[in-house]
Amino acid sequence: MDLLNIENISKAYSAHQALSAINLIIPEQSIFGLLGPNGSGKTTLIRIINRIIQQDSGRVFLRGQEMDHELVRKIGYLPEERGLYKKMKVGEQLVYLAQLKGLPRVEAVKRIKQWLEKLALQDWWNKNVEDLSKGMAQKVQFIATVVHEPTLLILDEPFSGFDPINADLIKNEILELRDRGATIIFSTHRMESVEELCDHIALFNQSQKILDGPKRKIKEQHKKGLYQITFKGTLEAKEAFSVQQLTTNEEGLQQAVLKFNEEAKPNDLIQLLIKEVELYSFAEKIPTINEIFISKVTTES
Repeated sequence: MDLLNIENISKAYSAHQALSAINLIIPEQSIFGLLGPNGSGKTTLIRIINRIIQQDSGRVFLRGQEMDHELVRKIGYLPEERGLYKKMKVGEQLVYLAQLKGLPRVEAVKRIKQWLEKLALQDWWNKNVEDLSKGMAQKVQFIATVVHEPTLLILDEPFSGFDPINADLIKNEILELRDRGATIIFSTHRMESVEELCDHIALFNQSQKILDGPKRKIKEQHKKGLYQITFKGTLEAKEAFSVQQLTTNEEGLQQAVLKFNEEAKPNDLIQLLIKEVELYSFAEKIPTINEIFISKVTTES
């Protein structure tokens, strides 16, 4: 089932076209990666979904209803530009923000205390926001984003400012939120996070959507018939394959990337290779999201 439908959205700022007839379907209970270089239109689309700005044309639907200000209350939005009131107490601020999203005070306090404990901030309820470290402030803003248990979460660079331990903590919370029913739009330049988290992706470039679909399917579509092997011995190109890359690893073993012809099957290739070299590993080389990103954006530019 689809949670969010984006139909033919366009937006221009004076002479600059930010979005051009964008169509997207965001499946329910998924993590959807919104990718693209700076200036490609991602933030503009996020602001349109949240009704922060108005599109020039097109419509946005949440579970079949056209997006309005009441439906926006069902969204949790963590913007890239963070903003907390520095002179307020942590607990006071979180309660205030939760009430803006419709939570009664008693329920807000209960949920916030649970989240503060979960993210190791339980001692900060009565302390000032301005005394938080950058990473702690990020956690507080994350709590403000998720505390009202929104149907849709939009996270723009959620790992910015986190050390590896806290980044991993927030990653696990995002996965748990998805598993409990949330749908998450995840915008980032960290391709390793996309690899770990996303079920679906869309790639934007120069106001256009140039790619979208399930992550696994996209990676399959961009395979180039390459295999990576680790071996000892001397390897020479054959009719069945060519050697694309040859290196030596730290253990002194050789590694090669081979390109096989379309008719070759993995078992046949292994049989061919073990006649020539001492084979330690053999694996198909699946392109990374980072490689696909660079290839598509470079081609389209």
